[in-house]
Amino acid sequence: MEDKEKKKDEGSSKSDRVTLKKEIGLLSACAIIIGNIIGSGIFISPKGVLEHAGSVGLSLIVWVCGGGICALGSMCYAELGVTIPKSGGDYSYVTEIFGGLVGFLLLWSAVLIMYPTTLAVIALTFSNYVLQPLFQNCLPPFIATRLLATICILFLTWVNCSSVRWATRIQDVFTVGKLLALALIIVVGLVQICRGHYDALRPSVAFEFSEDPSVGQIALAFLQASFAYSGWNFLNYVTEEVVEPRKNLPRAIYISIPLVTLVYTLTNIAYFSSMSPQELLASNAVAVTFGEKLLGMFSWVMPISVALSTFGGINGYLFTSSRLCFSGAREGHLPYLLAMIHLKNCTPIPALLVCCTATIVILCIGDTHNLINYVSFINYLSYGVTIAGLLYLRKKRPNLTRPIKVNMLIPISYLIFWAVLLGFSLYSEPVVCGLGMVIMLTGVPIYFVGVQWKDKPKWIYKVVERVTYRGQKVCYVVFPQEDPSETEPLTASKATD
Repeated sequence: MEDKEKKKDEGSSKSDRVTLKKEIGLLSACAIIIGNIIGSGIFISPKGVLEHAGSVGLSLIVWVCGGGICALGSMCYAELGVTIPKSGGDYSYVTEIFGGLVGFLLLWSAVLIMYPTTLAVIALTFSNYVLQPLFQNCLPPFIATRLLATICILFLTWVNCSSVRWATRIQDVFTVGKLLALALIIVVGLVQICRGHYDALRPSVAFEFSEDPSVGQIALAFLQASFAYSGWNFLNYVTEEVVEPRKNLPRAIYISIPLVTLVYTLTNIAYFSSMSPQELLASNAVAVTFGEKLLGMFSWVMPISVALSTFGGINGYLFTSSRLCFSGAREGHLPYLLAMIHLKNCTPIPALLVCCTATIVILCIGDTHNLINYVSFINYLSYGVTIAGLLYLRKKRPNLTRPIKVNMLIPISYLIFWAVLLGFSLYSEPVVCGLGMVIMLTGVPIYFVGVQWKDKPKWIYKVVERVTYRGQKVCYVVFPQEDPSETEPLTASKATD
């Protein structure tokens, strides 16, 4: 009788476990990757890529090669994702491999500048495209764009706080919407090409340079393209919420990255089918200019389509970046309140509120477009460190269980490209890249004071406990219970190494 009651208690406690819910299937996993990559970048970066590449032909090569590099990186992340099955992406892997300080520096730069700035850029793109039809002969007012961007971020934060399922459904729907928007651009562009309007794409014209491009300028063109491709690794941030991650994580990556590369390349070809390089460089809203030239009275479709695309991008970035805060707090690198989830909804409300607040603060500071190069530089820096960690882990722990094991040439090829790109970017834009490094290194004293210093005055601990207690009551959150089945292979391998 006692055994039956004991089993019943164990069964009920298991079903009542407060933990992150596994509601991300293969379709939603693909939607997260595609939805995070396709945000505002494809509507912003073509101008920057063309400007630094110096010709139409070279800019198209940059777009194709950028997707190829992402494919190499994503294969490495697929191995890391199933070998270290934790949410948090780069941060979790680097912390596991290199230790707390390196992991904290990635976390610090991501939370402080990378994701809030990217969110702010996407939100501003959303508000600009929504308001553009109302202000056809001038730019939308500064306050109006900031206000609408803030309302959008607040609304999507509320959705993500309320339900994981709502957030993933929004991501699914808007991912389909943004693909349809880009499909419209591609189809209209192909029709133009079939009609013979492809002067800018002729090889003799496409590779005409106003001046010989330097390696440094080509590196900056890749950095601009990397902003449009950023987000390819975001499924790794929510590994613990993926159904059967060892199957669906690599499948989603292998489906999504080639699809996005194809869409981006065809979209740029479509742009050049109706716009000269000079027109594209002069445009602040490439898709709107494209629509005005080719869609006539239906040109209003383009700003609405871009708005829908960026709306889905904001939702995806909020969903995944909040899990980064959650993972950092769980490791003790951020306040423990951020590692708590809602008692009923099982959503990381404190982490979502921090991401929302940081983004709104950056929105209020001013023009965020100047920070895109900082973001791209820090992004690439974190990718390289993470993939270097894969090689180090292969050597340090060869007996670790690896459901996926990529060929060694893949991470080595990625790191060679990475080193060349960052080296020439640093040479061409030392101030921009140097400030990116400074932003990251400001986390060193924060780490030693906030994390390593254990013997802090008692009053500090009392204040933290009081704030945590108040935050728990306000947000109705508790610490989640881990599912040991997900981390069992990792801990088992540790015991055998």
